Formats: sequence, C-alpha cells, structure tokens
Amino acid sequence: MTVWIRLKALIIKEFITVWRNKKSRIMLIAPPLIQLIVLSQAITLDVTDISLGVRNMDGGWYSHELIQRIKGAPYFTKVFECSHHEEIRSSINNQKALAVIHIQSNFSRLISKGKPAPVQIILDGRKSNASQIVAGYLGTIVTTFNKEILRMKGVHPETLIDIQSRTFFNPNLEYIYYTVPSLVAMLSMLLALTVTAMSVSRERENGTFDQLLVSPLQPWEILLGKTIPAMVISVAESTLLMGIALILFKVPFVGSLLLLYISMFIFLLANVGVGLFISSISYTQQQSLLGAFIFILPTMLLSGYATPIENMPTWLQPVTTFVPITHFFIIIKGIFLKDISAFDVWKDTWPMLLIAMCTLSAAGWMFKRRLE
Repeated sequence: MTVWIRLKALIIKEFITVWRNKKSRIMLIAPPLIQLIVLSQAITLDVTDISLGVRNMDGGWYSHELIQRIKGAPYFTKVFECSHHEEIRSSINNQKALAVIHIQSNFSRLISKGKPAPVQIILDGRKSNASQIVAGYLGTIVTTFNKEILRMKGVHPETLIDIQSRTFFNPNLEYIYYTVPSLVAMLSMLLALTVTAMSVSRERENGTFDQLLVSPLQPWEILLGKTIPAMVISVAESTLLMGIALILFKVPFVGSLLLLYISMFIFLLANVGVGLFISSISYTQQQSLLGAFIFILPTMLLSGYATPIENMPTWLQPVTTFVPITHFFIIIKGIFLKDISAFDVWKDTWPMLLIAMCTLSAAGWMFKRRLE
C-alpha cells in the first residue's frame, strides 16, 4: 500500500509536469495530427499527373489511334510532341517528361500486314519506381489496343489468354488504406519515444532529479512512475489518430479492436523501454531528442514501410525482426484490412513482448547504474 501511494504521487506529478506546460500540450497534440493529415496526402504510392513525350514518325491511323488512347488515359495530364530525336533526349534530361514513346515510320504498315510493330518507350531511370509504374500503364493501354486490332481483323481475343485480376483487402487499390494505418503506427512510436526520452533528462535539467534520489522511491518505482504516464499518453494519442483514420480518411476497420489494443500496448511498451534507456544516459533534453531520432531513422528504414523486407540483402533481413514496428505494421494493417485471427496477431506480438522485456530491463539496468 505504501508503494502504491508513493507510485501514485509520482504518476500524478508526471502528468502535471507534462500537462501544465502549454508548449508540451501543443507538442503532444498538434504535431501528430498535422503530420497524419499532411503525410497521408504527401506519401502516395500512386503515379499521376504524368508528363509524356511522343515522337510519332508514322502518319497512319493505327499510330494516331494509339496516341489518342494514351492522351485519354487519366494518368497522363500532359502529352506533347517531340519533333526530332534530340528533343527526346532533352525532355528526359531536363525532366520535362517522365517517359517518351517513340513510334517508327512503318508502324501502321506493319500492323496492316499482320506483322509485329515495335514501339519504343524511353523512361527516366532517376525515378525508377515511377518509371516502372508508367511502363505498366502504357503496357496496359497497348495490350487493350492489340486485342481490339485482333478483333478488327477477325481474330477473336477470346481464343487468347485473358488475364483477369482481383485485388483482395483493397479492391480499388486506394493507397491511403495502406499509408494511414502505417502512419498511425509511426506517429505512435515517435510519441512514445519522445515523451519517455525526455522524462529523466527533464528532471536533470530542472534540478528535480536529486529530489527523486533522496525520496523514499526505489529506482524501479521511479522507472515505473515514468513508464505509466508515457503509456497512458501514447495509448490516448494513438486512439485519437485511429479515430481520425476511421472518420476523416474512411479507412475500413474489419478486425478486432481488442486484439489491436493488446498488440499496441506491447508495441508502445517496447518503445517506451527504448525511450527510458535513451533518457537514462542523457543529461539534457536535447541529447534525448537526438538519441531518439538516431534510433528512429534506422528503425524506419528496416521496418519494411519504404522497401519490402524481402528485397533487402539476406544477411540484413534477420535484423528486422528486432525492430518492434516491423511486427506492428503487419498487425495494424492486418487488423484494419484483413481481420486477421488472434493466432496471426500473436505470431507478431510475442517478438514485441520479448523486445519490450529486453528494452525495459536494459533501461532499468542503465538507470540503476547511473544512480550508483
């Protein structure tokens, strides 16, 4: 009972310290909300408003029809003619066009004779991902055009292989369904890290850390008193971010809210342990923030958000299992979009639980060592 009274006093003191400062209140609420709204629009996997150059050396109907179909596609907002070959090079070099389609002078003649008619697509390799997507757009248009040419010539496309694709969990390929849950995870991690990373160092800067040392509180009680407010704030902020994802961005939620909160609690606990470890070795809040961002950068690169883990070198892939957000990305997207089972959630929750135990133990060991 005495332990709980001491712990309760420290927890209330932590909440008051965070909330009484107007700048702290604004920092806790405003930046995550602004980042979620802005980044969800900025981080897009779609390629639109494409500028395309066309070098058409053929005056026949087939080349004209193909170009008109490209111009009518919603992806290409600017399609301009290249009068000579040098203009093709300059359009790519000066980033005037992301791609240039080159049609030879015998294009229509070859098609009318039933022979293959090559079309050259020149892409800007400096934007490799966007270029591949543009090549896919153009390939789809050309494939549809080929089928209609065959139909015009009396060859039924039904006799050919007809690929029909279906997309599970995100039928319309809405990029925001992918990015917003991931942003909720990232911003929750950032908040949990920064709140805890500054907790002990703030005491040192304000000169109140010595008062904690002479108080009846044990080192583990101090750490627990720092952990509980950070967890409450992080869970509350994560709930607010999820509410915005559901209400403002209309992201579908088909899974279990209970499973999401259990896994989120363990995920935040792992990050709070990292934040407390950083805070215990830092003397100032500036050092704590720097340490938090040093941790965040490699974490985001290894998380699988920007690039698939499967594309990373074989020796690097096992390292990603030690990154908590790698597992939480799978859970939050799976619960939001797929309604994954409790067993699937557990497969990615127990590694986060082990990470949390390790980070909190390391934070406690370092904190006790610094006290001694």
